[in-house]
Amino acid sequence: MLFLRLMKRNYNILVLLLLLAFASCSFTTKTFDDPDKDKLLIQVITYVLERGHFDPKAMDDTFSEAVYTDYLDQIDPLKQYFYKSDIEEFSKYKKELDNQLKAYDISFFNLTHERLIKRIEEAKVIYKDILAKPFDYSKNETYDADYDNIGYVKNKKELIDRWRQRLKYSNLSNYDELMYEQKNLEKTNAQADSLKIDRVAKKSVAEIEKESREATLKTIDVYYNDYIDDMDRDDWFVMYINAIAQEFDPHTTYFAPQDKEAFNQDMAGKLEGIGARLQKRNDNTKIVELISGGPAWRGKELEVGDIIVKVRQEYEKEPVTITGMRIDDAIKLIKGPKGTNVFLTVKKVDGTSKVIKITRDIVEIEETHAKSAFVEKDGKKFGVINLPKFYADFEDYQKLNAATDVKNEIIRLKKQGMEGLVLDLRNNGGGSLQTVVEMAGLFIEDGPIVQVRSTQNPKEVLNDTDKSIVWDGPLVILVNEFSASASEIMAAAMQDYKRAIIIGSKQTYGKGTVQSFYDLNDMVRNNKEGDLGALKVTRQKYYRINGGSVQLEGVKSDVIVPDRFSFIDIGEKDQKNPLSWDEIDAADYKLWEGYFDYDTTIKMSNERMKNNEQLKLIADNAQWVRARMDEKTYPLNYEEYKAQLDANETESKTFDKIGEYKTNLTYESLPYEQQLFEQDTVLRDKRQRWHESLSKDVYVEEALHVLEDLKTSYNIKKIATVKD
Repeated sequence: MLFLRLMKRNYNILVLLLLLAFASCSFTTKTFDDPDKDKLLIQVITYVLERGHFDPKAMDDTFSEAVYTDYLDQIDPLKQYFYKSDIEEFSKYKKELDNQLKAYDISFFNLTHERLIKRIEEAKVIYKDILAKPFDYSKNETYDADYDNIGYVKNKKELIDRWRQRLKYSNLSNYDELMYEQKNLEKTNAQADSLKIDRVAKKSVAEIEKESREATLKTIDVYYNDYIDDMDRDDWFVMYINAIAQEFDPHTTYFAPQDKEAFNQDMAGKLEGIGARLQKRNDNTKIVELISGGPAWRGKELEVGDIIVKVRQEYEKEPVTITGMRIDDAIKLIKGPKGTNVFLTVKKVDGTSKVIKITRDIVEIEETHAKSAFVEKDGKKFGVINLPKFYADFEDYQKLNAATDVKNEIIRLKKQGMEGLVLDLRNNGGGSLQTVVEMAGLFIEDGPIVQVRSTQNPKEVLNDTDKSIVWDGPLVILVNEFSASASEIMAAAMQDYKRAIIIGSKQTYGKGTVQSFYDLNDMVRNNKEGDLGALKVTRQKYYRINGGSVQLEGVKSDVIVPDRFSFIDIGEKDQKNPLSWDEIDAADYKLWEGYFDYDTTIKMSNERMKNNEQLKLIADNAQWVRARMDEKTYPLNYEEYKAQLDANETESKTFDKIGEYKTNLTYESLPYEQQLFEQDTVLRDKRQRWHESLSKDVYVEEALHVLEDLKTSYNIKKIATVKD
C-alpha cells in the first residue's frame, strides 16, 4: 500500500503528513452530528467517498446492486447460512441501497445482520448434530465447492445436507491420516519397543471414523468460539461499510479504531508492549511466539504455550481476568506505553501458575525490516538486501524508515568489498511514498522518480535532489506478482533509467494508485460516539517517469522467470473494481551512463533462463497447481478420494527436485549482525534459515550471474560522488 497526503514542490522539505488532520482538505466544511454512531459513520464515509475519491462513482441502482451482492458474498461466502427465502426477502433492497446511503438508513444492514446471527446459531446446532453421527464413506457422492455458482438452499433439509457434505469432505483428511497411521502400526510399535514406550493399540474402522469426527468437531468449535463468537455487531458493520467503500476501488478501505492501530504498527514494523504474539484458543489467551529482542523474550520467564489468565496494571490493586475475553480486548490490556509495568498471571505449560512482571518497551518486528547478506561467487563479492516492505514510522520518520536502513546496509556491504547488489523486492506490497523516492535516490545522481496526479490537480513530479550516490555499481532488482505499489515505483524508476536489470515474473502486481488516510474523528465536532476510526481513500494515481502507468499492467521484467504463481489470478487486474490504465507525458530525465551493453546483458540472462531445467520444472509445477485449483468437485467416497489423493501425490513427486535444488553458494551475515548472534540465538536461527533458502534460490543465483555480466562491462568512470 502506498500513501500520500501532501507533496510539496521541493521534495527535500517534504513534511510527513500521512496522518494530517482532515481539516486540511477542501471539503471539510460540512458538520456531522447524528447521535447514532452507525448512521454517523455512513454519513461521514459516503461524504468523503463522493468528494475525496480519485474517481468517485455515482451512487445509483448499479452501485446499489454491486454493494448488495458483494456484501452478501462477504458474510455468507459458502452459502451455508441463508435460505433462498432470506435472499428473496433481502432482494427488495437490491436497488435501494443507494437511496438508503443518501438517507443514512441502515435498515438493510440491520435486517441481514439479525438474520445472519440467527442462522449462525442454527448452524452451530446443525454441525454438532451431523458430527455426532458416523459418515458413510462407501456411498458414491460428490461435494460441489463452486460457491460462486451454487444457489442458496430452499429449506432446512437442503441446508443440513449441504453442511453434511462439506463436513464429510473436511473430515476425509482426518480420516485418511488416521487410516494411514493404522497401516503403519507395525513400524510405529517397533519404534515404541526400541524406545521402551507404550505400544499403540490397533483400532477398528469404526473407531477411526469416530476419532476423525471428534477432531473435526474440535476444529470447528474453535473456529466459532474463537472467531465468529468474538465478532460483535461493530465487526459485522465494518464489513458492510467496506462493501460500500470497495465498490470505488479495491484499496479504499474503512479501518475500525483497533484496525488502524494495527496498521500503523505494521507499517512501522514496531509496537509498544511486551513483544509476544497472542492467540485465542478455547477462551484462553495463549502465547504463540516471543518476538526476538522484546521484553518478554529478554525476561526469559514467559514461554510459548503459556496461557495468560489475568492482567494487572502497575496502578491497579486487583488483576482483570481475561479468560473468555475478546482477543482484541485482552491485547489492549497487555500492551501499553514504553517503561510501564504489567503483571501477568500465567498458567505455565507444566500446569503451574506464576505472576510475571514485564516492563513494556518498543518492540521491533524485525521480519518487516531490511536485512542483508553477502556471498562470494567466482572470486567476486556480492550483496543481497531483502526488503519486505517500504516501512516508516510516521510519528518519527527520521528514526525509522526503510530508505535509511537500506542505505546503512549498502554502506556495510561496501566495507565487505561488495562488487554488485541484489535488491529483493519479491512479495513486497509497498508502503511509504517518501521512502521509495529517497531509496531510489541512493542509486542515481538526481532526477525524477515518480509522477503523481489527482483528478483536479496537474501532475507533480517527485524528484531525488541529492546529487550524492550511495551505490553506483551493478544493480539487479528481483520482483514477482506480489511486488506492488512502492515496489513497482522503485522497479519502474530503475528500469526507466536503465539503472538496474529487473528479474522476475511477467509483470508485477499492477497497483498504480495512491491512498490517503483520513481520521474520521476530525470531521465530527463534539463527538460523543467514541473513536470513529479512519478511512483509507484512493486520492491519486502515480505514473512512471516515462509517462506510463503501472495500474493493471505492472512493471514488466527485463528477464522473465516463471514461479509458482505464474498461472494464478492475483494481480490488480484480477480484483474487483480496479481503476483503469492510462498514461501522461513523460518527465524530463536522462538514462544512466554507468553501464554499457545493458541490452546484451539482458539477452544473455534470457538465454540462460530458457535452458534452466529448474525453471522449467517450476513452470510445470505452476501449471499443475493451477489445474488443481480449477477443480471444484470432490469425491466423498473414501476409495475414490484416496485414489485421487494418491494420484496427486504421485504427480507432485515429480516436483520434489524443486526443493532439492542447491547453488553451492554460501551466504553470510554482516559482522555487526554476527556480534548480535552471541546474545540473540533466535535472530541467529532466523538468519541461518534465510541463508539456507538463498542457497536454494534459482532467482538469486541468476541475479548474481547478471551482476557478474554487468561487472565485466562496468564503466569505471564515476558519474557522481559516492556518499557513505
